[in-house]
Amino acid sequence: MTTGLTWPLSVPVLSDGVVTLRAHTHADVDDMLTMCRDPEALRWTSIPLDSTPESVENYAFAVVPRGWDEGNHRGWAIEVEGRFAGNVDVRDAPIADIGFVLHPWARGRGLMVRAVRLATDWALVEGDVEIVHWRANIGNVDSLRVAHAAGFTLHGVTPGIVQQRDLVVDGWTGSRRFGDPPVPRAAWAESTVIETERLRLRAFVEADIPRVVETCSDATTRHWLNGLPNPYVEATARGYLADCVWQAATGAKATWAVADRDTDVLLGNIAVMDMRGINSTGGEVGYWTHPAERGRGVMTEAVRAVVEHAFDPAGLDRARLTLYAAAGNPASNAVAVAAGFRHFGTQTAAELLGDGSTDDLHGYELLRP
Repeated sequence: MTTGLTWPLSVPVLSDGVVTLRAHTHADVDDMLTMCRDPEALRWTSIPLDSTPESVENYAFAVVPRGWDEGNHRGWAIEVEGRFAGNVDVRDAPIADIGFVLHPWARGRGLMVRAVRLATDWALVEGDVEIVHWRANIGNVDSLRVAHAAGFTLHGVTPGIVQQRDLVVDGWTGSRRFGDPPVPRAAWAESTVIETERLRLRAFVEADIPRVVETCSDATTRHWLNGLPNPYVEATARGYLADCVWQAATGAKATWAVADRDTDVLLGNIAVMDMRGINSTGGEVGYWTHPAERGRGVMTEAVRAVVEHAFDPAGLDRARLTLYAAAGNPASNAVAVAAGFRHFGTQTAAELLGDGSTDDLHGYELLRP
């Protein structure tokens, strides 16, 4: 779209009553510089590591104006409560991608979701854009939450889709087309904190990674969970935790770290999987326990708590849960029975084990009362 105007008159002012998108002004420079030096902004974006007042001014008053005048980089300053709060950019047309970064003072208030909706809606309606792509480094959960809430369809992991300074890395991707409503495609399967007498079920954190590695390197774990990467290192664990977040964002799986209520040490992992399968009201429970914590009833306690949350209409709102355990795994079968699941059948030689052999697979089910 050509307006015949030059920057800043070519920049449409967009507002939803809380967030305003507008052209940058010289009053923004100090806040922009603080934002560009923020560790979290540097961690996830391609902002230069050595930002100066001059480089910020060049971006705001040379790069962005040229993009508007040429129609290939439409960038706005985000304003909230009369103060600079961040940047949002829609680059290229008719196939565009969106980038955004928020000042530390403005985070945690849902402001970027509003800004992204405004910019994306304008691009699709007024900016000659047919589709807006979103991409982010794997693990950038804040960016994923923005894309999810702003109505982007989440596609998955694309190899080498993100360039961060001199690095080309894999990334999460999503898109929005004209006509797509600016609301989530699926409810985020949150790792809602659940507490029992001994346990706290919560989202995974960085401090859990060594215990994840220990568990997934353990011979017993590897025997019953076929397909675990070998060797299983910290990077593998980070990839697993990132995938758990992605599965939550798509509404497919809710995952909890099972932690000691007093020490917060990781004891195990439990998930409700397959929530977007053929039966959209069902789910499958899966779990593992750290080698040092086996035999203490930890997982039975965790499964009972998750079942209650899964059946709760205010929780995962499931109507039926299944659980599968290899016939030769007495501990896993005992958890299923102790948690109230009913055995409904056995599949012959259906479970491939870590040593390449197969085992029969017991199926259990539990219906919402």
